[in-house]
Amino acid sequence: MQTTKETLENLAQLVRYFILRATTAAGSGHPSSSLSATDLMTVLFFGGILRFDLDHPEYPLNDRVIFSKGHAAPLLYALYAAAGAVNEDELLSLRKFNSPLEGHPMPTFRYTEVATGSLGQGLSVGAGMALALKRFTHPVPQWRDTPPQEGTSGNSPLERGTERSEEGCVSRVYVLLGDSEMAEGSVWEAIMWAGHEKLDNLVGIIDVNRLGQSGETMAGHDVDAYARRVAAFGWETIIVDGHNTDEILSAYRKAKGTQDKPTMIIAKTLKGKGVSCMENKEGWHGKALSVEEYEKALGELREIDTRLRGTVAMPDVSYQVSGSRYQGASDQVHNTKYVIPNTEYKKGDLIATRKAYGEALEKLAREDPRVVAVDAEVKNSTFAELVKKGTPQQFVEMFIAEQNMVGVAVGLAKRGMIPFCSTFAAFFTRAFDQIRMASYSKANVKFVGSHAGVSIGEDGPSQMGLEDIAMFRAVQDAVVLYPSDAPATERLVHEAVRYNGIVYLRTTRGATPVIYGPEEQFPIGGSKTLRSSARDVCTIVAAGITLFEALAAADTLAQEGIELRIIDCYSLKPIDRAALVRAAQETGKIITVEDHVPEGGLGEAVAEAIAGTGAAFKSLAVRKTPKSGTPAELLGFEEIDRGAILQAVRSLGQ
Repeated sequence: MQTTKETLENLAQLVRYFILRATTAAGSGHPSSSLSATDLMTVLFFGGILRFDLDHPEYPLNDRVIFSKGHAAPLLYALYAAAGAVNEDELLSLRKFNSPLEGHPMPTFRYTEVATGSLGQGLSVGAGMALALKRFTHPVPQWRDTPPQEGTSGNSPLERGTERSEEGCVSRVYVLLGDSEMAEGSVWEAIMWAGHEKLDNLVGIIDVNRLGQSGETMAGHDVDAYARRVAAFGWETIIVDGHNTDEILSAYRKAKGTQDKPTMIIAKTLKGKGVSCMENKEGWHGKALSVEEYEKALGELREIDTRLRGTVAMPDVSYQVSGSRYQGASDQVHNTKYVIPNTEYKKGDLIATRKAYGEALEKLAREDPRVVAVDAEVKNSTFAELVKKGTPQQFVEMFIAEQNMVGVAVGLAKRGMIPFCSTFAAFFTRAFDQIRMASYSKANVKFVGSHAGVSIGEDGPSQMGLEDIAMFRAVQDAVVLYPSDAPATERLVHEAVRYNGIVYLRTTRGATPVIYGPEEQFPIGGSKTLRSSARDVCTIVAAGITLFEALAAADTLAQEGIELRIIDCYSLKPIDRAALVRAAQETGKIITVEDHVPEGGLGEAVAEAIAGTGAAFKSLAVRKTPKSGTPAELLGFEEIDRGAILQAVRSLGQ
């Protein structure tokens, strides 16, 4: 039954009450930013627009809601309280330690899929989800012909079971944006790309309340300016009074009928709407009402029915029914057993690891339709183009917009895909905020950085990834891998796809010789000892391009009767602590050599691992501002080549 306008307005008042009660009890939060968007989101939730099974938030045919404006978290929680999914005791735990109702949305709250609050990211994530729902059919649940589970009604689409039609999913993605975050470049990256992709199941909602944290926004209440700018990128734009129920409802209905373009609802609102002391006034951002102010505010809200609860419409079930139970596709990711093809690489062949990455990914994409190559318009350098040629449906072109690329990848991952993001290693640094937020979202995303280090040669320092290892080692629970040859790369791509979480794979521009045979395995957290004897006077730990410099240095010293232990530290995080400690104890000296700055790189990882062993330690790393030149010239200039290794070994003595 259609919810009446009066009921929607009463629900909006109830939501405002919940916002004020929770933030006043917490003594902090963002009530003013939540109140401005209350009418917009109440109509979305309870006006028959949003289709969502509250009992099964993981159900793939649900519409999705993302609060890019993450500081409006009190509104998010209040909406679910008004829906009866959060009780008032839970609501009063807002911002308390161990409460799932955190200051900004986190996946600890069962209705939050992605962490938000670092502004400018939600629309990218929403665009990724919308693309997954439109283009890819395989993240749909696996169904079994089983009776409904005990304790369920058997009436929800999840309990009844469905199968996706060939036409694709009708689910929509709604993203709430603040007008302040519209100054972020990443938002416009997402707007431009979503328009290019014609994502007509994506709806953005800009809460134009005029006031930012410390003053007025650039455009203030000029909603026409927002409309002109967004429309220029191929969006349908709808301007509404953000406190007029009829206009809001009409806008959502129009958005549902829009084809071949995304929709942006641009709502003129008042910050702090409904509470006179803060309504449309500066100085109230992130500030909760005192108890006295709260009591006065309640008197200003019209009579509130605290027993009232809204109804969220169920998902569209216009699919074949088979009476089954849902099993999430995302649960299968890290349990999949992939067949590693017999390598065609032969020892001594010269093959760039970036090319081996592309070849391995193309094979994986053929085997698993969830594997997607997401590339920032350098596909012919990263070799992601091989996926585009082999399985074009599983390639996503992101153009030169790395922040949006990462956000879109998170959205794809949250819909069951396994995205591999690739670009030059240096260019991931501009998307570090998106990467760290991806870790808080527990996103299953793989990052591949090519053109790493000074060894790329003549292009010069602007193209050289020299800080990437440090960046990804700093990301919580991330795995950092650095293969040296083609077979290692192929196997580490397979290790990455099986790992359920963030993985960074560093590849090399230049061709390197194949040194590993088809029988070699490369487990995450392992290493390879390539040279070892009872007479080793020192251990050289390297990875990637510098491993071959270490091997060359070992060959030179072997002619002098001096033996070196050589360790390929292909897994930098987690690192093979046991092998490194054993080498430190047996040889007494460790030298690390890396094509990366010393801060946060291989040297620091090894030094931490062998701490307490008493071994002498020396780090060779990039310490000078690089120049254009040949790879050999640059390795020598930075003192990370075979000559520098020989000098370091001799300086430590025998």
